[in-house]
Amino acid sequence: MDPAAQALDQSFSGASDDFPALLRRRGLLAAVPTAGSVTANSAWVPTEATTILAFKFQGGVLVAGDRRATAGNTVVFDRADKVLEIDRHSIMAIAGVPATAWEMARVLEHSFQFFRRTQLQEMSVDGKVRALSKLLRDNFGFVLQGVGVVVPIFATYDSGADPSARLYFYDAMGAQFEVTDYAATGSGSPAVRGILFYENTWGKKPLLKLTEDEAVTVALRALDTAAESDTATGGVDRNAKIFPVIKIVCRDGITTLPEKRIAALFKRSVA
Repeated sequence: MDPAAQALDQSFSGASDDFPALLRRRGLLAAVPTAGSVTANSAWVPTEATTILAFKFQGGVLVAGDRRATAGNTVVFDRADKVLEIDRHSIMAIAGVPATAWEMARVLEHSFQFFRRTQLQEMSVDGKVRALSKLLRDNFGFVLQGVGVVVPIFATYDSGADPSARLYFYDAMGAQFEVTDYAATGSGSPAVRGILFYENTWGKKPLLKLTEDEAVTVALRALDTAAESDTATGGVDRNAKIFPVIKIVCRDGITTLPEKRIAALFKRSVA
């Protein structure tokens, strides 16, 4: 038998092998990066975005995110927008790889618009929640390769038979969990969840009874605290005057808080 053919035959001897695996062993195809191989010391590290939070208060659902995007231990961008409007009553906040998350947000936005224009009505909240879940499931192949993980928060207002604000968080596989009070994801989320739990349980008021100014103050304090222990969280940049993006969704739609107001509340109640 020809030596090349014999080597090829030996390469196929493993029953579990597939053609791409054969090409990789022969040096004809680059290895697929894995979660363990993509590290801060690799030649390429995916850009990631953290930290996001959301909680219900008197006026609806407040959603906030810091502005920092990192690759390993490098700050790639300090003005990233992680709180995205999907339609008139829906917000998607992103933690993970921004390129993937922003594309998911665009797909969701177009899907909701298409449904509204063809069916002459809004998509149901359950439909919106499952649409995002499907996008996450479809992306799971990239998650396994360590290059496309996204863990979002979804907030919306349900104007159906029982009008109410709705809040969900997801895992990387697309499982959705509806929460009654608050949610946080990203590398700084452990500190944020601790603060929100404390405020909701032992604070002067439960989160649901906070006014808008009080809710914004809690969000700013949570993100600023997370930034103290997590280098991937930007918090509030006092020197560059960079503040988190904060949006509120309620019966009347979505409101984006102006930076001047956030800065005034931060100076008065946090700094």
